[in-house]
Amino acid sequence: MKVARFRTHDAITFGVLDQAENGEGVELVELVADPMVAGYETTGRRFRLEDVKLLAPVIPRSKIIGIGKNYLAHVEEMRDVTGGEAPEEPLLFLKPNTSVIGPDDTVIRPSISQRVEHEGELAVIIGAVAKEVPEERALEVVYGFTCANDVSARDLQVKDGQWARAKGFDTFCPLGPVIETDLDLSDAHIETRVNGEVRQSGSTAQLIHSIAKIVAHASQAFTLLPGDVILTGTPAGVGPLESGDVVEVEIEGIGILRNSVV
Repeated sequence: MKVARFRTHDAITFGVLDQAENGEGVELVELVADPMVAGYETTGRRFRLEDVKLLAPVIPRSKIIGIGKNYLAHVEEMRDVTGGEAPEEPLLFLKPNTSVIGPDDTVIRPSISQRVEHEGELAVIIGAVAKEVPEERALEVVYGFTCANDVSARDLQVKDGQWARAKGFDTFCPLGPVIETDLDLSDAHIETRVNGEVRQSGSTAQLIHSIAKIVAHASQAFTLLPGDVILTGTPAGVGPLESGDVVEVEIEGIGILRNSVV
């Protein structure tokens, strides 16, 4: 099921994608409230996608947890920045919820950075309170999945020696376009394009640490809350974003997250 958060002419609301009543394309069936807490009761209203504005499908009230160096080829390309060894356990960092933007919103390059880069990746949306959840049960606390771009000020990452500022600027966590609640994690293709040119191409089959392991590991450190987001790492091919660029992150089974850059 694909769940969207969207703005109509008079409200911000939630819906699920469904085949249009005329059989052509898809529409949004409006839900009474956030389905993560209220289930899937509908209002009966339907909206064409072109008549609404899709928003970030979730705004974490608590935290965004990033996982660094979780694809081997990316570990190698980041040797001069973060060292060339793959971590023995998931490498955690945090991004503030003020970094979240949605589909077709604008990534703003900060004036104090000379090199801002894209990092397309799969994001996990937590759906239940979880603390020290065992790996074999970790997927039970997952609500769904969406596309993410872990935008990073690479020069500041090198300068600071840690990642909070480099990855935490406003607009540095695009999410969307929807949450897919039932995704095949065995080999979901992830592709990042800039101005139509493929920059990154990978698969969840290449993850060093599995989604279940990541969720379990994060829950050892933090109490996971509904709406928390975990970014699962990026494939090789990260590169610069310039003003005027359009960056797309596409994940098989979810859709395309598109953002412009200024």
